[in-house]
Amino acid sequence: MKKHIPNFITSLNIISGCIGIGFVIKGDIVLASYMIGFAAIFDFLDGLIARLLKAQSELGKQLDSLCDIVSFGVLPGVILFYLLSPIYTDTEGIVSYLPFLAFLIPLFSALRLAKFNIDDRQTDHFIGLPVPANALFFASIPLIITFQSESFLGRILSNPVFLFLFILFFSYMLVSSIPLFSLKFKDTSWKNNYIQYIFILFSLILFIVLFYQSIPIILFLYIILSIIYYKIKK
Repeated sequence: MKKHIPNFITSLNIISGCIGIGFVIKGDIVLASYMIGFAAIFDFLDGLIARLLKAQSELGKQLDSLCDIVSFGVLPGVILFYLLSPIYTDTEGIVSYLPFLAFLIPLFSALRLAKFNIDDRQTDHFIGLPVPANALFFASIPLIITFQSESFLGRILSNPVFLFLFILFFSYMLVSSIPLFSLKFKDTSWKNNYIQYIFILFSLILFIVLFYQSIPIILFLYIILSIIYYKIKK
């Protein structure tokens, strides 16, 4: 029985993603964004519980990736298309089709997950941006433009030009060869984990001060710290 528990939790991941898509269809992108957050929690718990119960399996690994494509690929893409849909409905010609660039996110998320499954180098760090981190960035956009529309970030994230730039940038980051540190601790020492400690400290401070507005900043901080860290290590 216990071997099915992690897979059940993984299934809650894809259910969250599907419910989120339903919320977008209804026009509630805030609730859709929250479903990405729930999916991320289930994505974290399934692996943790699988290790605790010693119930890892090839089925679980493949199911996890399939669920991630929906919750962290398709759902963010649908949210982005919804945000850009005024261009589709209010313009004509080739410009009206630009919102479909939103679906580069599920495409490159699928490519990222396929590469991760066959790449045995990513045991203690990532190569390219993890799909859940990418999804959380886009999940923060509806929250910021809904509740903080007049803030600096709110104005940037509600601008279609910036949304298109983010789509292109993060599509590249998903399949890039840039090494990014993971949050797996080798031990509790500062020497072996200082980059993780620095990142967690700054992330906590940013989250306490800015709440959900901190999510895009934290993600860019993660990328910048990773680049600096691996430059120093060379």
